[in-house]
Amino acid sequence: MRVPLTTADFLYRAETVWPAATAVVDEPAQPAAPVPTTTYGELARRARAWQAGLDALGVGFGERVAVVSHNAARVLELLYAVPASGRVCVPVNFRLQPDEVDYIVEQSGSSVLLVDPELDEPLKAVGAPHRFVLGTETEEHVMRFDREPRPWAEPDEDATATINYTSGTTARPKGVQLTHRNIWVNAMSFGLHIRAWERDIYLHALPMFHCNGWGMPFTMAGLGAKQVVLRKVDGAEILRRVDEHGVTLLCGAPAVFSAVLDAAAGWDGEVPGRGRVRVVCAGAQPPSRIIARIDDELGWEFLQIYGLTETAPLLTFNRLRPEDDDLPAAERARRMSRAGAPALGVRLRIAEGGEVLARSNVVLDGYWDKPEETAAALEDGWFHTGDGGTLDEQGHLRISDRKKDVIITGGENVSSIEVEDCVFSHPAVAEVAVIGVPDMKWGETIKALVVLTDGASVTEEEIIAHCKERMARYKAPTSVEFRESIPRTATGKVQKFKLREPYWAGTDRQVN
Repeated sequence: MRVPLTTADFLYRAETVWPAATAVVDEPAQPAAPVPTTTYGELARRARAWQAGLDALGVGFGERVAVVSHNAARVLELLYAVPASGRVCVPVNFRLQPDEVDYIVEQSGSSVLLVDPELDEPLKAVGAPHRFVLGTETEEHVMRFDREPRPWAEPDEDATATINYTSGTTARPKGVQLTHRNIWVNAMSFGLHIRAWERDIYLHALPMFHCNGWGMPFTMAGLGAKQVVLRKVDGAEILRRVDEHGVTLLCGAPAVFSAVLDAAAGWDGEVPGRGRVRVVCAGAQPPSRIIARIDDELGWEFLQIYGLTETAPLLTFNRLRPEDDDLPAAERARRMSRAGAPALGVRLRIAEGGEVLARSNVVLDGYWDKPEETAAALEDGWFHTGDGGTLDEQGHLRISDRKKDVIITGGENVSSIEVEDCVFSHPAVAEVAVIGVPDMKWGETIKALVVLTDGASVTEEEIIAHCKERMARYKAPTSVEFRESIPRTATGKVQKFKLREPYWAGTDRQVN
């Protein structure tokens, strides 16, 4: 008889095969307190307690359970327990404002809201029919271990397992419905392409509410591998965890790796993990200089992926092959700056306007309660990513831009990513975001918003001249503005709609 492909498979295998293996190393409640650890047997027991508690509350199959929390072992419990029990997990960005959290809880129709103790006070106004603070309150009222444990439910593999809300870089968040099959296939594909095995030690360097953050727990559980929780991203703390726990694998956005590189510059002794750590870059395409520095300064293997919340997220994967080992460092970095080749089971094509389209078992079932947006995104049987790109002769995808981030100046299309890479190659530049701003003559012109490295000094004219020497003059910024910081989402994506707003005030759009 065919067994449905559900998220419960991974924890079921872990508790059956490796019940005594360490599942999670959590952060201590206090700096000097012992480090809490949980075995896979204990993790499964707690997950079953969640299932029994939701049953006792009268929360039915298919009902939504929203979770707002920093990274913690208890979040992993919920990511396993809620979908495995036949309910739908709604992980919420803990950095959102209360009204934004309220929108997601209400729009998803969540009947249960579970809140991190640190977030309870600021989120007091956000409610649901059942609202609990994670920790003591949930263990007293929901996770009572005196209840009879239930066998794992077996929801249909096409049932919704999670609703993940888009990061909102361009618009109001939409709830992405991912099915059990979506998550199952993504976990298996991820494990295959990164060559995961039971001796891996995975560091959660991305927030667990995001698909890049929670996609890996299923792969790791299925292999019985150890997971290390990182509550707050800090470059020095990441290096310390790599050193202390023997971390071999982590995912991160470019901003995470920049923080690690900065911390490594002041590290006392040899940087840990050389020749052992594999880093998976997701969330944004990094400048080639960052890739080269990870290889040269850290000695960590850089792996590039491309995907979206709507694709669970893996669509493409890129790693250097053995025949690339003798290439010059600059060429190695250039090749790794590609998004990569289609992952197993993924079909890609480029539409007439340059948009990347995808078909796969990881593509979303739809946007929650938004049929028009669903129909537009899944037109003609293909998922429309909203990203512009090209496929080279080897089948590798190179992302040119978000469609809304293409700057059209004087009738010429300019990729902001290309300009950002050029500006970033200046040694005084720590961060950069390139946007189009309105111009009476050209329609749009190119502005670079720059954060300088500590102690650096450079003029607007010098940055512009630097770019004009390295790319077509029409692609170079016409103005440079120096900033203290650049707004980003929790996963490291630059919030360009916020950067454009002041310049396009009074218009009905932010591009020409």
